[in-house]
Amino acid sequence: MDANKFYSNQVNIENLIETDPRLASLPAVYYEFKRAVQGPDLDFERIEQIILKDSHLIVRLLKIVNSAFYSFSSKVETISHAISVIGTEQLGYLVLSTAIMDKFSGIPQDVIDMDSYWRHSISCGLVSKKLAEYKGELNSEKYFIFGMLHDIGRLIMCMNIPNRNIEVLIRSNSDNKAVHLIEAEELGFDHAQLGGALLRKWDLPKVHQEVVEFHHDPSGALLFPFEVAHCHLADIIANTLKLGCSGESAIVPELDEHAWAMARPPQSISMEVIKDEVEEVFEETARAFLSH
Repeated sequence: MDANKFYSNQVNIENLIETDPRLASLPAVYYEFKRAVQGPDLDFERIEQIILKDSHLIVRLLKIVNSAFYSFSSKVETISHAISVIGTEQLGYLVLSTAIMDKFSGIPQDVIDMDSYWRHSISCGLVSKKLAEYKGELNSEKYFIFGMLHDIGRLIMCMNIPNRNIEVLIRSNSDNKAVHLIEAEELGFDHAQLGGALLRKWDLPKVHQEVVEFHHDPSGALLFPFEVAHCHLADIIANTLKLGCSGESAIVPELDEHAWAMARPPQSISMEVIKDEVEEVFEETARAFLSH
């Protein structure tokens, strides 16, 4: 490849984010919710009123809370009831995931199949959640949101450089090489780095930023290597499940051995068990998150 041509094809990662007003911030409801739960006095009534402003959000949250994602024995009828049974932190993860789904709802179908994209993200989240549960993590919902966010950089590519994105996918298949490696060669960065940059702009927690940025390069994670390892492994397992597609090629990224050592399930839990448990709850969970 001609060196001058290569460098002329590089894309500025900041320009992709900063020049697009659609990426300026998350929906206001997320920031209102965040301020309410982080304030000095936790006011459950105020939190409920923030969510009640958005009828679409109410319906989706209640569908998720009443789905196989939680598998409660009795139905949760109201937002106040949801807060009492899952807590504000867990509800915050659901508000964040639905806010991000709404943020990218306008990408044309001929650019990327958004239903398939979110199905892959949900399956990755469910695998990550399961891996965390096997490790005894009490707040496994946190690991679910990692899966929901991990490929968000791909959506920025689909929005702002769709033709370059297609070129990368074609070369990935022809070269039989993982798409994030081709992105780095062709663009100067990969979708994981792009996603991490977006989450920094949105001022999301650093753990989310690092998980997204390093889910293909877990050895680069300095602050949250355990969480990054879970997302890395979950993404690879989710790709083998083929429950949706994030728009990547069919080439599954290489498993990082150190990440495997940190995130692997107990020996009594086989890959078949993980896949069976995820598939058991996947369709109902996906319907809840994808409801309009």
